[in-house]
Amino acid sequence: MIDRVGLAEFLRRRRESLQPEDVGLPRGLRRRTGGLRREEVALLCHMSTDYYARLERQRGPQPSGQMLAAIAQGLHLSLDERDHLFRLAGHQPPARGTVSEHISPGLLRVLDRLTDTPAEIVTELGETLRQTPLGVALTGDTTCYTGPERSRGFRWFTDPASREIYAPEDHAFLSRMFASGLRGIVTLRGPGSRAEQLAELLLPRSEEFRQLWNEHEVGIRPDEGKRFIHPLVGRLDLTCQPLVDPGQSHVLMVYTAVPGTDSYEKLQLLSAVSA
Repeated sequence: MIDRVGLAEFLRRRRESLQPEDVGLPRGLRRRTGGLRREEVALLCHMSTDYYARLERQRGPQPSGQMLAAIAQGLHLSLDERDHLFRLAGHQPPARGTVSEHISPGLLRVLDRLTDTPAEIVTELGETLRQTPLGVALTGDTTCYTGPERSRGFRWFTDPASREIYAPEDHAFLSRMFASGLRGIVTLRGPGSRAEQLAELLLPRSEEFRQLWNEHEVGIRPDEGKRFIHPLVGRLDLTCQPLVDPGQSHVLMVYTAVPGTDSYEKLQLLSAVSA
């Protein structure tokens, strides 16, 4: 059963405890109250201001699990706070660990500050959870996929268009890397895991994956250097620096170019174009 009073109070307290700069928003010059405004929280949670405001006013329908997950992420809640939110709203909290898509507040704070850098947070299966605006400009919006297509490795073997952004000379290595990485995760997570389900879907659909899978290669790590072929600015030679959240099996991937290089200038151009 939903605890409307407790839910409203918890949401209000969490909203008031956050500052705009905590969540990557500009403070502005005419801010009179501390904390975030309701419309700012609604923006962060991808919902209408009216819907969010009704929750704080102890009104409206019982929020769905999907809505609660969006609120928990928008308010930068910890896992304990997220679980508390779900229980106040009359829901069982989602599972934790490797299957969880709730990004830790610390990782989100880092991402929010990378306003001029391509970056993304991905799961161990290569599912994009969040991107910076320049990250979207670099690789496209990779958060929009559903089902198995959310996995970058799955798209690699089933959608030829997904390879166009990567330099052709890297394709063979990337195929081996994706197959090797998936095999390692299947072994780590065990029978019935989402990784095993992806492998079972790929085996009848991709001859290339089938051949690589049968090689039983493991431990092929991604190169630090990434070579992209962008439709607007051409080739970009970037460095990818990963930051791992082991508790959630999420990785923050940050792409940079060496200052003074052609790729650095192109990245600045892409930033201006995307803005």
